[in-house]
This record gives sequence, C-alpha cells and structure tokens, in this order.
Amino acid sequence: MEFGIIQGDIARQDVDAVVNAANTGLRMGSGVAGALRKGGGAPLNEEAISNGPIELGGAVETGGYNLPCEYVIHAAAMPEGGQASADSIRDATRNSLVLADDLGCESLVVPAIGCGVAGFDLRAGLEIICGIINEHDPESLSDVRVIAYGDEAFELLSDIARDE
Repeated sequence: MEFGIIQGDIARQDVDAVVNAANTGLRMGSGVAGALRKGGGAPLNEEAISNGPIELGGAVETGGYNLPCEYVIHAAAMPEGGQASADSIRDATRNSLVLADDLGCESLVVPAIGCGVAGFDLRAGLEIICGIINEHDPESLSDVRVIAYGDEAFELLSDIARDE
C-alpha cells in the first residue's frame, strides 16, 4: 500500500473516500466536518446525522454527494462536546481503514482525526494516525494519504513521515 502526505482542502480530493473527523453524534459542524459539509451539501450532513450516534472510535459511511469522492467515512474520535484521546484516535483511524477496505476503496484521504476542535495535540495525533496506517494490512486500499491543511501542519506531518 502506498502511503503519502499531501497539503490542501479535503473537500477537493478526488479519491474513493475521505475521512471526516467526526464526533459521536455525527453532526457536521466546523473544521474538517464543516469543509466536507460545505462541499458535499446539506444531504451529506442529513445522512450523517441519520446514522448517529455511534460509539467513540467507530466509523460509518455516507455517500459523497457533491464531493469528488464516492464515500465519506465519518470517524468518531471525540464525544459530542468532549475531547479526543489517544485511544479514540487510534480506534477511529483503524476502523476507518477497515471500513474503506470493506467498501472496496482503493484510495483514501485521512485528516488529523481528533486534533483541532477535538483538542488532541497535533503532533501526537498525527504520529498515532501515521502509525496505524503503517500497521494496516489492506484488502483493497492501495493509496492512503494523510492531508494537512496549512503550512505548519504540513511541515509537522513531513517530519513525522520522515521518521516512520
């Protein structure tokens, strides 16, 4: 499986699936979820909410709607109104990869799940995410990319990727 890092807007990624950094209620608010909601349209948020709530660390899929991907995988690394933990980031990342394989996806873009609004340290969160991706034994996935939004996050991600 090819593993890479990219910088940009997750809502513009032309891949089989993108991962949404979600909360357990699956309501798409700000950050990654807000960008995907804006790009995908109201039906994306409505379908996401209809699948919730889910367990902390869980993942469910919706259609991509107006996004250039077939699926959005909603990974719940934080409880509604709460903070992410190392365990919830680890579980949400692992469950996202397994779900992408179950859906037959070949390409997937993963953001810094559990960081930002969810309050987990960006470096520590990205280290967990990259580690789980490197451990994953794919069934259909052949191209997984971790995306950074902004120069600082991309530089940090580049440092982590070099160490992996």
